[in-house]
Amino acid sequence: QVQLVESGGGLVQPGGSLTLTCTASGSIGRIIAMGWYRQFPGKERDLVAQITSGHNTVYADSVKGRFTISRDNALNTVYLEMNSLKPEDTAVYFCNLIHYIGPHRSDGWGQGTQVTVST
Repeated sequence: QVQLVESGGGLVQPGGSLTLTCTASGSIGRIIAMGWYRQFPGKERDLVAQITSGHNTVYADSVKGRFTISRDNALNTVYLEMNSLKPEDTAVYFCNLIHYIGPHRSDGWGQGTQVTVST
């Protein structure tokens, strides 16, 4: 079983910044990628950003140029630096881990952290 612990969410004013942190622990196999998803009320989770073990990155169009994902492979930790935040970025953010245990792919999820962008 893998555990993902997120931190860094909170309330910020429009134009402000937050950095989310997620650390994986437990039975971690060969990590393929780590990333962040977000979920708006009544909607499904959507990918925000993802980074592979080789540090290749993918971003949602809505966050390109504002958000930066990075990771520390040695610490099994992924970060999401969020700048120029907008009210429409308000959502619950979830950390995601894709790894292989032997031949089997497994996805791990954090518990979610609320990000609220408001005056």
